[in-house]
Amino acid sequence: MRPQPEVPSAVAPVDVEQAGAALVEHYPRLVRLGYLVLPPSLGRSRRVLTAHSLAQRSLPLGRRAALAADDAIPLPRRPADGAAVDPGYAHVRQRVLRTALEAGRPLRRLAWPRRSQLPPLLPLVWGLRLFPHSGGAGELALEQALSALSGPARAAHVLRGLEGLRDGEVRRVLAAAGVADPRAALVEADAVAAPYALLDSTEFDPCSLQARPPDLLRRHRHVRAAFAGVAALLVCGALLGLPGNGWGRDMTSAPLYARNPAAERALEPAALRRVPPAYWLRSSRTDFTAWPTRGDRTDDTRLLRRALAVWARPGRAVRSSTTPATPVGPPMGSPQLLYAGEVGRTAVVLFYDGLRVVRYAEARDADPAEGAALDFARVDSADAASAGALVVTRGAGTVRYLTAPWVRRASVRDLLVPGRAARPLHRDRDGVTDALPVPAAGGGCRTWSTVEVREGASTRLLTDLGELAPARLTSGPPTAPHDVSGRAERESWARTACLLTAMRSRGVRSVNSWPYARQWLPEGNGSAQWLCTRAETWRGAGSRVLAQFQAPSAQSAAGGAVPPGAVAARAENSPACGVRAPRVLAGVLWKSHGGRWYVLAAGSTEFASLTTSGGVAGRARGHLLAVPARAGDRARLNGVLADGSRVGALR
Repeated sequence: MRPQPEVPSAVAPVDVEQAGAALVEHYPRLVRLGYLVLPPSLGRSRRVLTAHSLAQRSLPLGRRAALAADDAIPLPRRPADGAAVDPGYAHVRQRVLRTALEAGRPLRRLAWPRRSQLPPLLPLVWGLRLFPHSGGAGELALEQALSALSGPARAAHVLRGLEGLRDGEVRRVLAAAGVADPRAALVEADAVAAPYALLDSTEFDPCSLQARPPDLLRRHRHVRAAFAGVAALLVCGALLGLPGNGWGRDMTSAPLYARNPAAERALEPAALRRVPPAYWLRSSRTDFTAWPTRGDRTDDTRLLRRALAVWARPGRAVRSSTTPATPVGPPMGSPQLLYAGEVGRTAVVLFYDGLRVVRYAEARDADPAEGAALDFARVDSADAASAGALVVTRGAGTVRYLTAPWVRRASVRDLLVPGRAARPLHRDRDGVTDALPVPAAGGGCRTWSTVEVREGASTRLLTDLGELAPARLTSGPPTAPHDVSGRAERESWARTACLLTAMRSRGVRSVNSWPYARQWLPEGNGSAQWLCTRAETWRGAGSRVLAQFQAPSAQSAAGGAVPPGAVAARAENSPACGVRAPRVLAGVLWKSHGGRWYVLAAGSTEFASLTTSGGVAGRARGHLLAVPARAGDRARLNGVLADGSRVGALR
């Protein structure tokens, strides 16, 4: 027998103004809820617009008093987080959930479609396709798992993970939204094994979007055809009313439908620039221009033509990713072919046009029309240090690299275990490495695999931050950074690696970690190290700076895995710890082993004195400070340089 819907135990009347305030305050969360519950078959662009439309229609218009009784929603019995229940938010959430579930139901032949089942009229964007930012392998797996669920099961999973509701509360909300069997929806949602934290990823944030054009060539052809038809009708009408021959013959400008030979040549596989294998040995430049053309499908004209066509005109089925501030237009002339071959079950093509590296990938056994991947990465001003490798494929928590021709040896090193020796990393004849784990895959940080490449006399450390070009890791002061070497530098990086997750997908070119001070802790608690970690991007702007406090740890003394350092301060687009301003000042509230609290601060050697004010007052000569404090105290930190100028703490 089919189970009956559960009946809510209480009903909360909601005022229109209260619901409107909740809609404005929680709008991004409501849009994310609708986007996750909507069926993935709608496509990412339409799901974005539909989710916004559902959220904007969740508050009925024309009601000045309390909402009608049929719009009232069940009041939760026990909120999962123990906070007070906002009936206004519960009301708009219920309406968004109900309409999102209705949008996923199939149309009936003899019934009028509901408004939520039709394409949204508003918001409306002409000439653009809007998509959330692409995530990693975990988000892709979650998207596939959710697409296999029914609408009620997707809603149950989202209410559990995004809203934090208990199962009993989920059943009541689903029953109020019109779900016939909430218990079955919960059972089906149990099949999703992905962590709930992935629901907060930018992959599922329809309020943080990237814009792409539609199929511009097809639209232009339709527009040209329409204009040509209208013009032909007008000309024919005018000629019918004129005696003799009224057609002019001397037209010097090209018509609107004229073809562009230069743009068409850039899309021809025969025009691709190919570099001989030994060219890099005599080249005056050591960057991507010296990379030879490699791969077992460099002569596959059909594959290369598809890749160039998708680059110039990506369709709706193409999954695309772009590093920040990277142009995504067609090639600016004939690009250089870096690689074309099969890696596992994927056919991959890598291009370079002087500004960008473009990666095209398609499944080997699938129809190319069913979808492909297109990735853009800005790599202008690359040199031998930053052109050592490129990501060629990504799998389920793994990554493969294509190394530069001048890389003599490649190894894998776990950054979190500085005492463990690097193990060799096998490469095929084209320089493609075996698959290695993605750093901090799955949301944890129990291992951080980096690639150590030997280039002549230099050994460089590269790490994957979710983009085509891996980031180079360095140590040393900002004026003279160098490649990571020695046990001490690897130990400081072991406690810094897990902080690199905050720098993913930002177009990072290199990350330098600089130990700028060492401080003896009060009460004989050993010595701590202060580091400044700065990430530089390919575009120049968007740098990120972190000041770390690394207290001594028992794991470090034992030689095992070490805990990460504490972030004392952070800043965006700051010159601190860079070539222009190679100085930094930061402080923390620290508790000794004896249970007493202190304000600790350290600056680089340019500081002559440090002072604290506010909740804790103190002063110290030199660039180190330790002042007794109490738990929860807040202090304002300032420093004076040797030339007398005052500098505040990093913020």
